[in-house]
Amino acid sequence: MIIGKVTGSVVSTRKNENLVGNKFMVVEPVASMGAAGSLVAIDNIGAGIGEYVLVAQGSAARIGCQMESAPVDAAIVGILDDPTAWSKS
Repeated sequence: MIIGKVTGSVVSTRKNENLVGNKFMVVEPVASMGAAGSLVAIDNIGAGIGEYVLVAQGSAARIGCQMESAPVDAAIVGILDDPTAWSKS
């Protein structure tokens, strides 16, 4: 799981039928996570641009958004209430 900041959204008019009706967001991992580059994550919880989120990847992403049969590799599974709290420890 990684912490990242939502920096934008993705619009796709043609996609796998299991993904129809879902929202996709661009997430930039925070530097301390050690992940490079942005990723696209499915968003079933209503994250907005500028919010810090928790992102699950791989099979945990599909399970976390109840889409076990969909081609999902990253899912937003939480919105951080205090985005600075994780960096204070």
